[in-house]
Amino acid sequence: MRHKHQTERYYWDATLRIPKADFQEVLHDDRAALAWLLALRQVGIVHLQGAPAEQGQVARLAERIGYLRLTFYGHTWQVQDKSMANNVAYTSGKLSLHTDYPALHFAPGVQFLHCINQAEEGGESEVVDGFHMAEQLQREDPEAFQTLTSLRVDFTDSGTDYCDFMLQSKNCIIDVDSKGKVTKINYNNATRDSVLDLPLHQVQPFYRALKAYVDIMNRPENVVTYTMEPGDMVTFDNWRLLHGRKSYISKPDRLRHLEGAYLDWDEVMSRLRILRRNVHGDV
Repeated sequence: MRHKHQTERYYWDATLRIPKADFQEVLHDDRAALAWLLALRQVGIVHLQGAPAEQGQVARLAERIGYLRLTFYGHTWQVQDKSMANNVAYTSGKLSLHTDYPALHFAPGVQFLHCINQAEEGGESEVVDGFHMAEQLQREDPEAFQTLTSLRVDFTDSGTDYCDFMLQSKNCIIDVDSKGKVTKINYNNATRDSVLDLPLHQVQPFYRALKAYVDIMNRPENVVTYTMEPGDMVTFDNWRLLHGRKSYISKPDRLRHLEGAYLDWDEVMSRLRILRRNVHGDV
């Protein structure tokens, strides 16, 4: 018996209370791990508490599922101030709401972020439900929804990290399946190409549609804000959620430091099915 209803998504706004789980229990108890992955699928975000405030914990959690997704930023990556930053995340500035890696045609499905050290002031995290916002856009402005689900725009990212890279992709801001159901959000203004490769008559409709979507995302009633403390880890759906952070003040003796990693949904869903079989005796 396939429990499709258990993996149906639950849409939310600023009233969401982010599901919580215990890091150690998830590592060692199948029921806790299953509850974590079900919530990750349904809600799109789960807040794990009780991890050691040191590097290496995102890799430990990934082993609970299978293996990490290697990208040009490495198997894991450190979000902290860097003097020669090759990514806006590696500064202390505000990060506007975005999905990670739309410059890839197949962006990572799941992201882990582990707080090792928090800033003295600022640095609060922000998330919105991109699928729910797309549904609101379709209801309020069908023309804008049609535009963002049909026009493909360029994303680009280049630099050197794990190795040198020069990425280029064409993606719709909102991906839908053959039935018109939203399946993925591709949006990061920092990597959206400065060249807009569209016919002239589509330029203004595209910008108008994108502004309509971003305005909905930034409405206070849609944004969930939370603060991560050392030892906290947030796991979320990178195809669905847009995430950001407020600017922060770092001091030499208290530098903000997060460690991040990616996985893909195929591996996550594989582990979810195995855990469900082990716990309940079926899939």
